[in-house]
Amino acid sequence: MKTISPSPRNAGERAGVRGLADPLRAPLRAMKATVFDYGAGNLHSLLRALAAVGVEARVDTDPARSVEDTRLLVLPGVGAFGSAAARLAPGRDAMRRALDGGLPCLGICLGMQLLFDASEEGAGAGLGFIGGQVTRLRTRRCPHIGWTRVDGFSEMYFAHGYACRPTDATVVTAWAQHDDERVAAIVRRGRTVGVQFHPEKSSAAGLALLRGLVSEVTS
Repeated sequence: MKTISPSPRNAGERAGVRGLADPLRAPLRAMKATVFDYGAGNLHSLLRALAAVGVEARVDTDPARSVEDTRLLVLPGVGAFGSAAARLAPGRDAMRRALDGGLPCLGICLGMQLLFDASEEGAGAGLGFIGGQVTRLRTRRCPHIGWTRVDGFSEMYFAHGYACRPTDATVVTAWAQHDDERVAAIVRRGRTVGVQFHPEKSSAAGLALLRGLVSEVTS
């Protein structure tokens, strides 16, 4: 996959955020994870980033099988909500039960949106693990593509036209400002975390955050 450039000058900056471990101090630990593949695109950048932070990931297109024999479920940020929800539907209940039971999960971009109830982008149900809807950005520039600072962190790389609107705003642990709209950048419920940006495309700062997120939810 093409490298995103240029990288922001403060890509290596360290900062903490409520509910998360210090990303650069989190220990690397070999662990097995499963990436649920919606069948929408290339997962190479994500798999490479996971490997870089000590995660051995397998890819599975079966949503029910994706939550079996794994320490971490990853919902990637590739695709559109409607088609991803259709792929999720046969195993939606099994995946929701796994999250309810405490299986650690990381949702990235579209993967974060699938943690919610539904989306204006397409038909079908999300996991409903975090209450709320996903609606189109109310900004002059849509989609939101590029580097944007996340509260408490460095700039991260965003590429989305829809934003999560949680029913309970306390699940939001970090926000980002795009034009005149504040966007939920990181959400958390229990051992499940969603990020609206792409840590795997966010240079050194993204890898540091990814490492911290994995360490936090699996500890």
